[in-house]
Formats: sequence, structure tokens, C-alpha cells
Amino acid sequence: MTVPLIVCGAAGRMGRALIRLIHEDPNAHLHAAVESRGNSAIGDDAGVLAGVGAIGVAVGESYAAVATPATVALDFTTPEASLAHLRAAAEIGAGIAIGTTGFDSAQRAELERLAGETRTVISSNMSIGVNVLLKLVRDAAAALREGFDPEIVEMHHRNKVDAPSGTALSLGRAVADGMRRDFEHDAVLSRAGMVGARTDREIGIMTLRGGDVVGDHTVLFAGSGERLELTHRAQSRDCLARGAVRAGLWLADRKPGLYGMADVLGL
Repeated sequence: MTVPLIVCGAAGRMGRALIRLIHEDPNAHLHAAVESRGNSAIGDDAGVLAGVGAIGVAVGESYAAVATPATVALDFTTPEASLAHLRAAAEIGAGIAIGTTGFDSAQRAELERLAGETRTVISSNMSIGVNVLLKLVRDAAAALREGFDPEIVEMHHRNKVDAPSGTALSLGRAVADGMRRDFEHDAVLSRAGMVGARTDREIGIMTLRGGDVVGDHTVLFAGSGERLELTHRAQSRDCLARGAVRAGLWLADRKPGLYGMADVLGL
């Protein structure tokens, strides 16, 4: 029996990749595809939109109208839309995997409060490789501790609207966990002018934007006479979509609760 998945943000690049991968996966089927009200893709066949041919699923404009307790939504939309979808999922008892980034502190608090009311995965990056990187970074930070300065460099395409990326922030928190530091206090997200010498406790995150870069993240631990670098490069959005589909399938028979990709992957 296949898992019924709903793609929220169906007309976007991630949405189309998700529809294509769901179509190819023997363990899943596309239950519904959703876009924001007024989007030009409303009414289009989701399979045609994704380049896999007609599949008989038209893009709709209401997640709540198509969700059931058995469905799992894959949500890569906007903070406002993701919160609305999570509210509906919690009320219906549907599963939802949210890969949206850019939440402010109030939205994040509501997200975490609602997530436990149904089956929820929230991750700033659902790539399997990135989530392995997070574990490696945490372990490296714990082993290196004193004498190594952590710096994170991330680059994305020119149209990405939030900075630093959610993944870079997650990597920064992994460093802080490993080094037993307070990320909110020690994070340095930009440097300009006469900022003085680097302090021992800084966790630097630098942002680059340009071209069509899907997503590059490098964590550097700079010591005296040596430097350790851990890098992940996303060559296409398929790595994110593949992880999201895996999360959706994993959520199908879970108990209500807030989960992360580490739970999905058993890390």
C-alpha cells in the first residue's frame, strides 16, 4: 500500500522535483498538489507541470480541503503558508514535513508548539548528506573544542531571500552544541569595518549569493598550523526532494510528535 503524499508549493522548483520523485517512487503516490490562491498553475495537471506527463491530479489552492489523517504533506512554501498548513494538519491529524526556512522567532515558537499535536518533521535542510554533515560537525566540534576557530561559509542562488541560510544556522548550532557554547550569544553573522581581533568564542557565519547555486556549505575549524574543512555541495534540488520524500514515507506510521531528519535517518 502506497503512502498518499501532498505537495505544497507544487509550482515551485522544489515542488516540481517532489512531484517527479513521488511519481517515480513505488512506495508513494501523489494524493494532491497545492499552490497559493491565484497562482497561474491552479487547475493544471501536476504531472504535466513536473514534466512527467498527465497523472490526473490537478493543482488546487487549499491544503485543508485535500488533507486527511492518512496523508503526509511535503511543504516548501513560505513561513506564513507553512504555519497555516501546520495548523490545518494539527486539526485534521495529518502528517506534515516542513522544509521552509526564514521563520522569525514568533513563528518558530508557534511552529514548535503546534508540531507536537500531529506527526511533524521540521528541517532547514532535508538533504541526507547535509544531515550527516550536521552530525560530523557536532562530533568534530566536540573533539576539537579549544584552539580551533569555527567559521561557516554558505552560498546560494541570487534569488534566495533569507540570509544566512537555515542550513548555515543549523550548522552553527551544531558547532555550539559540540563546543558547549551559546549560539545565540556567540554567533557573528557579518563583519565590516574595524571589528577588532576575532574572539575565542565566535562562531562566524558568512553569506554569499549569486548565479544559480543550489546550495554550498562549508564548516571550517581553523587551528594553529592546520585547518579542518567539512563541505557539502548540492548539485541539484533532487537531494533535498529525495530526503523530503523519505521523511514523508517515514512519517506515515509515526506517533504525533516533533521530529527532525536525524530521527528519519536514525543518526
